[in-house]
Amino acid sequence: MPVSVLLVDDQPLVRAGFRMILESAPHLSVVGEASDGREAVRAARTLVPDVVLMDIRMAGMDGVEATRRITSWAQPLGHSVRVLALTTFDLDEYVVEILRAGATGFLLKDSPPADLVTAVEVVASGAAVVAPPVLRRLLDRFTPLLPPAAGDEAPAAALTAREHEVLRLVARGWSNAEIAAHLVLGETTVKSHVGSILTKLGLRDRVQAVVYAYEHGLVRPGRPDGDG
Repeated sequence: MPVSVLLVDDQPLVRAGFRMILESAPHLSVVGEASDGREAVRAARTLVPDVVLMDIRMAGMDGVEATRRITSWAQPLGHSVRVLALTTFDLDEYVVEILRAGATGFLLKDSPPADLVTAVEVVASGAAVVAPPVLRRLLDRFTPLLPPAAGDEAPAAALTAREHEVLRLVARGWSNAEIAAHLVLGETTVKSHVGSILTKLGLRDRVQAVVYAYEHGLVRPGRPDGDG
C-alpha cells in the first residue's frame, strides 16, 4: 500500500508544488489538502493519513497547535498519524515547539525535492528526521547541557582524511553542492564520499552522521570551523 499524505499549507501554489513532488514517487499518495490548522485537524480525522506534511506558520490555528491536536487524537488509534513539519523559518523555538507538540520530523521548505520524498518515507516508517542544518544548531544549543560521554572513536578511524573532512562539513549542515564547491570536488564525488561514510560507520542518513560527529568529538558546539 502506498504511503498516504495530507498536505497542509496556506499557500495553494506551495501545496501544488508539494503534490507534484510527492506524487512523482509511485509509493506515495496525496489523499487530501488543508489550508489552515483547523482544516488540517478535520481532514486528519476523516482521512487518517500516514503522514501529515504540516506548515508551521499559518493564520488562525498554526501548525504547532494543529500537530498537538492531531497527535493527541491519533495516539489511542492503532494507526499512527505522523507529522512532518515544513517551514521557511529554521528558528530553534519553532523546531522545539513542533517536536514537543508531537511532530516526528522537521524539514525546511527549500530542501531538495528528493530530500522531501525521503523525509516522508522515513517519518512514515516510524523514524524521526530533522534537516541537518537545523539539527546542527540544536546540537550546538543542547549538547553543552548534557554530561560528557566516552565514545568509541574506532569506527571513525576507518575513514580516510578526505572522508573526515566531508563528515565535518556534513555536520555543519552543508549540502553536497556546498561541500563540493568548498573542497573543489565534483558533486558526484562528494555524494560518493558521503555514501562511503554512512556505510563505514553503519549510519542510516545524514542526520545520524551529524549526531555521530558530535558524539565522537569530530565537531564541537560553537566551533564554526568544524574542527574537533
